[in-house]
Amino acid sequence: MTSALFTPFQMRGVTLPNRIVVSSMCQYMSDNGSANDWHLMHLGQFAMGAAGLVMTEATHVSPEGCISRRCLGMYSDENESTLRRVVEFCRRYGVVKLGIQLAHAGRKGSVHPPSQGGKPLAADESPWATVAPSALPFAPGWHTPVALTRDGLREIKEQFVNATRRSARIGFDLAELHAGHGYLLHEFLSPLANQRDDEYGGSTRNRIRFPLEVFEAVRAAWPADRPLGVRVSATDWVEGGWTPEETVVLARELKALGCDFMDVTSGQVDPRQKIPLAPGYNVPFAEKVKKESGIAVMAVGMVTRPDQAEELVAAGRADLVAIARAMMDDPRWAWHAARELGAETAYAANYVRCSPSQWKP
Repeated sequence: MTSALFTPFQMRGVTLPNRIVVSSMCQYMSDNGSANDWHLMHLGQFAMGAAGLVMTEATHVSPEGCISRRCLGMYSDENESTLRRVVEFCRRYGVVKLGIQLAHAGRKGSVHPPSQGGKPLAADESPWATVAPSALPFAPGWHTPVALTRDGLREIKEQFVNATRRSARIGFDLAELHAGHGYLLHEFLSPLANQRDDEYGGSTRNRIRFPLEVFEAVRAAWPADRPLGVRVSATDWVEGGWTPEETVVLARELKALGCDFMDVTSGQVDPRQKIPLAPGYNVPFAEKVKKESGIAVMAVGMVTRPDQAEELVAAGRADLVAIARAMMDDPRWAWHAARELGAETAYAANYVRCSPSQWKP
């Protein structure tokens, strides 16, 4: 029986050879936003493993939009050239399509990397000013962000567009805007973070306005034959926050503007969240968005087993399945899934000899 997980999936001019996606995973190993040998190793190992698509970590559109000083960026010529080196390596030796996730951290920036505690930079550690829809800190003890003016909104939109153009020049097959996990675009969506009284705050229609404006500008700058999607937190897991129903509204609007897929995650905008962690805990939200908006969806969240991923695609609950921790544990996850599901998948030229078809009697 043919495996649904290993069937191709086409969006615009890009055909993914299967439905497996190596999810974006922040690494906190960059130098002034630039990629280095760590990224060559990190993304290179996944490029050999025959997922349909490998995503970069959150790649920030400005220095002030970074989470930490060690975050990947796409705001300078050096950022562009160093990431180009990584992409060209993956192209030369790997067998996957490559995508970039563009982000702005908003009020969750100016912090230490998680390995150093993840707390806000202290006054003697040269913190930078963060921005947000409203002057509301993420949590007690965090920096109070500057509420964005219209000029600030215009500048950030231009930063996303400039990062998009750099990404297109590098040659990424696909791009995704990060509007989840409590970062800037999610902050506009959520009434927990957005308490503006202008046309960008208040009603659902107003709160989705700026993310839609950013998407529209990016879509115009991104090549028409390449897919563009959005990662969204479908719920804040806090009463009075962003809801799955609003996510469907956003999905419909994005689809009308030329969005090709929605990467459906949840939470991270408010520390009061109570997330019921379990295998596939975000999948019902992806399924709802797909059913009620008609947009293609990527499911993510503790999807670790081949049979689990197979069921999601075969049952029509998701079009793509994004995997992170299980991929870190086993960069050849897709090869092993193909064996388990009786499917065929590509091997990098230097690794063909380890394919069971080459050595099993």
